[in-house]
Amino acid sequence: MDKKAQILKLVPEQGVLPLFFHKDAEVSVEVMRALYKGGIRALEYTNRGEAAFVNFKRMKEVRDSEMPDMMLGIGTIKNGQQAREFIEAGADYIISPGFVKDAADEAAKAGLLYVPGCMTPTEIIAAEQYGIQFIKLFPGNILGPDFMAAIKELFPNLIFMPTGGVDLDKENIAGWFKAGVKAVGMGSKLISKTLLEEKNYSKIAELTKEVVGIINSIKNK
Repeated sequence: MDKKAQILKLVPEQGVLPLFFHKDAEVSVEVMRALYKGGIRALEYTNRGEAAFVNFKRMKEVRDSEMPDMMLGIGTIKNGQQAREFIEAGADYIISPGFVKDAADEAAKAGLLYVPGCMTPTEIIAAEQYGIQFIKLFPGNILGPDFMAAIKELFPNLIFMPTGGVDLDKENIAGWFKAGVKAVGMGSKLISKTLLEEKNYSKIAELTKEVVGIINSIKNK
């Protein structure tokens, strides 16, 4: 199975895509280890600060030696050059906050999955016509499950994942899955600023396990 097909299968199976950034490389590595312990096999590191590129390369080294079955994606990619640099650094897939054709082209050239953020039916149609298979609904807290439910039948062949505003509680997550998403993106609600400041990696692992359990129970109903 090629890498693109692998991610398209893995993320819906996992049901959640954790995403985070931290300016410290070792904290970033420890969070990745904690997520792995919690059952995660695909995560998004966000390209949000000057240290992101260096940290990502360090994370990839640790991933390669300790957890080769972890798929390491990069998010907040806003142009083709950023996509190219992270692909060369070993990113397994590329995620953007919007639909960036240059980034989509770089991912396609490398045979990798590209996931754009979309907020309107117009943006989703443009992405679909460009060959995109996986859409990040962003910002999820503005759009809400009702938006997903309303557009679902228009796009039967696309995989949708909201990011932003997805809470840890079962009711909130269930609302999204009922509306038709295949996974939820979770950032600060799962990997909170407090837990990062406290370096409480065991709590991050514990919460991750809980979320994976909640999602499995929702999907198996």
